[in-house]
Order: sequence, then C-alpha cells, then structure tokens
Amino acid sequence: MKKAFIQLHIAILLAGFTGVFGKLITLNEGLLVWYRMLISGILLLLILFFSKRLKAVSTRDLKRIGFAGFLLGLHWIFFYGSIKYSNISVGVVCFSLSGFFTSILAPLINKKKFAVSELLLSGLTLLGIGLIFSFDTRYRTGIILGVVSSLLVALYTIANERLARDYASETVTLYQMIGGSLALGLLMPVYLHFFPVRSIIPSLPDLVCLILLSLFCTILLYMLLTQALNKISAFTVNLSFNLEPVYTIALAILIFKENRELTIAFYIGLSLIVLSVILQMMKVYWQNKKLSAV
Repeated sequence: MKKAFIQLHIAILLAGFTGVFGKLITLNEGLLVWYRMLISGILLLLILFFSKRLKAVSTRDLKRIGFAGFLLGLHWIFFYGSIKYSNISVGVVCFSLSGFFTSILAPLINKKKFAVSELLLSGLTLLGIGLIFSFDTRYRTGIILGVVSSLLVALYTIANERLARDYASETVTLYQMIGGSLALGLLMPVYLHFFPVRSIIPSLPDLVCLILLSLFCTILLYMLLTQALNKISAFTVNLSFNLEPVYTIALAILIFKENRELTIAFYIGLSLIVLSVILQMMKVYWQNKKLSAV
C-alpha cells in the first residue's frame, strides 16, 4: 500500500506539469491532444518492443481499453480547452471535481452502495470550488469546459480501475494511447472544420514540448497511475489528484506569474480542497491499519 501511494503521488507531481505544457504549446487543444496520444503511443510501442514486454490482448479487451483511451482523449481536450479559455489555475482547480463525480458515478456503474464519507469529502471539494468561482466570473467558458473535463476523467478512472486488475500498466497505457489517437484522428477533420487552424504541423518548440509531455507526463504518469489502481480505489485516486492544483498553481505562479490574477477566495477554496485530500488519506490509512490488525 505504501508503494502504491508513492507511485500515486509521483504521478500527481508529473501531472502538475501538464497544465504548464498546455500553456506553452501553441497548438489548439484538439491537435495538442491528438499529437500527445500519437507520440506517446509510438514511444511506448518502441520501448515495449525493444524491451520484449509487448503483449497482445483479446479483441474484446482491446475495445474496452481503446474506449477508455477515447475517454481520456476527450478529457484532455476539455482540460486544455479550459486552460486556453481561462488560465492554468482555473483549469486545474476545476479538475478537482473529479472526486465528486466519482463518488456518484462509481457506485452507480459498479452497482454498490453510496459511501457517505466519500460524498461528504467530495462536498468539501465542491464547496471549495464554489467559493472560488462565486467571486470570479471572468472565466465562465473555461470553468464550464473544466467541469466537463472532470466528469470525463471520473468515467475514465472508473473504467481504468477494472482494466488495471487484468493487465500490466504499460499494456493498458499503450493500447489506450493507440485507441485514443485513432478515435481522435477519425474525428479530427470534423473538429478542425469547426475550429480551423493555419497549420496542423507543430513548430520545433511545440514538438520538443510534446515529446517531453508524452514521455514523462503521459507514459510514465499513466503507468504509475495504473499500478497504483491495483491497490487504491478509483475514488481515492481521483480525490488525491485534487493535490494536482497545488503543484500546478505553484508552477504557474513561478513561470507565468498567475498570482496576479488570483484572489483571497481562490486560496481559501484551494485550502478546503487540500483539506478534503488530507482527510481522505487519514481515512484510508486507519482503514488499512484496522485490516492489518485483524
């Protein structure tokens, strides 16, 4: 369990850089995500092939993994759209709603009882986000995109929790990247019709950022995340990822000086989000301690 939490928090730290890359890369959100998944799939395929760890999966499971990858791709599009229509801080704080959506959707999909503690902790996160945006309506479009993004990542994590029990993390990540890039590639002509661009070819700085984003913040991140899901529930993973705004906002302040745009209400709301994560970690720790004693 300790190893799983370490893997989870390394993944969260890496995720903190995704918002920064989203701001640095000049491609629109659709092309950014498609290139990210395509490059990640190619790099991981080469890594697994030359290390002789490339595994085949059944057609049925390939569809399941590919669909999860498609959900992940859609989540990224809305996430980067939220950042580009507002700022990094707004985009990552909206992401914190994923724990709230998971606490509602996971019991419905898995046909289990609702956990009152999970609903209460998610309510604390919801209160924090509500406090932040009740005082600031400048980024309404970015907020809406961010909320949709958190809903999609909740669905993705629930789907991924099941896959993590059946396959190695690198296998799941590989086929998700391939499935997601293929699905988005088919939709890209329609997307570019409504959101046209001058060029679909990334510049050299964008290409370098995309490779770094793919290698560290995609391949390594999602392999660690899938491994952690073998020991930790989807709800705990999503709630723990509420710490991502802390890392990302710190980077955004250092690199882009976003603290000039943030209010006192923002920091109070962020404190409530962090508190919900700490309480969940304490809850999981005492539950496992009791189980160990038994």
